[in-house]
Amino acid sequence: MTGAPRSRTLLQSAWAELRRGPVPTADLARSVLGLDGHPGASSAAVFALLGADERFVVDGEGVWSLRSGARRPGSPLSRLCYAVVDVETTGGRYEAGHRITEVAIVEVRDGGIVDEFQTLVNPGRSMPRHTVALTGITDRMLAAAPAFDEIADEVFRRVSGRVFVAHNAGFDWGWLRAQLGDALGDVPEVDRLCTISLARRLVPELRRRNLDALTDFFDVPIHQRHRAHGDALATARILLRLLERAEQLGVGDLRSLRRYRPPRGARTQGDLFARPPRPRGKSTRTGASGRRVPL
Repeated sequence: MTGAPRSRTLLQSAWAELRRGPVPTADLARSVLGLDGHPGASSAAVFALLGADERFVVDGEGVWSLRSGARRPGSPLSRLCYAVVDVETTGGRYEAGHRITEVAIVEVRDGGIVDEFQTLVNPGRSMPRHTVALTGITDRMLAAAPAFDEIADEVFRRVSGRVFVAHNAGFDWGWLRAQLGDALGDVPEVDRLCTISLARRLVPELRRRNLDALTDFFDVPIHQRHRAHGDALATARILLRLLERAEQLGVGDLRSLRRYRPPRGARTQGDLFARPPRPRGKSTRTGASGRRVPL
């Protein structure tokens, strides 16, 4: 196994090994990671795999065991299927009659983008001028678009059985939940991740975590800002970079990802990663803010 990429099957293997009883670091490195060389390197590899996961504990002698009551590791993050979603709306509250005007769903699986869905949605009302100015979506563009009822089954299918991801997931999930409930009388039960929250924990060196700041930091291109497909596609690419960081930090499954917190007071976590180089001559974005969440 030496030299193999650190997949989360290693986390599950460590769990199985420790269920039989406590194991010294060197023995765990040998049995789980296939490492039988330099003790320092073997120890570092074990701590990288298990150190951030509260289900595993190590004593002062370097002997690992399972924490009492700990749950079995779930599916590796790299093996989950994610539905990365962005919606645009008429700009007000659902209770006041405002509705979705555009929805995009980008499917992420096995470390890449595998499928996309996007459509304008006729909200059944006129677009406020300030929303037109922000999104560029006009009443004329929406006139021939399907109503949400016509796409509800497709949206339900593409979200079901996947981890729901959005930049400010509470906003996008709230809108889909409301309109799916009205259209179908049913809402899928999904795990949810918010890329703002993930960035706060996985990229603590960043002071701003709106979509513009994250695309700039990770050098992710964004086409048609404040349009559902452009924002969803950029969010999907950011998610992939965040999942890479989580793996490097030894975060093994969805439960661990939700519970992970960076070391207290440490902005030096950024030193663990190489920041993507900025091409010469590329200008930086300044003064941009997230469209929904003041950060």
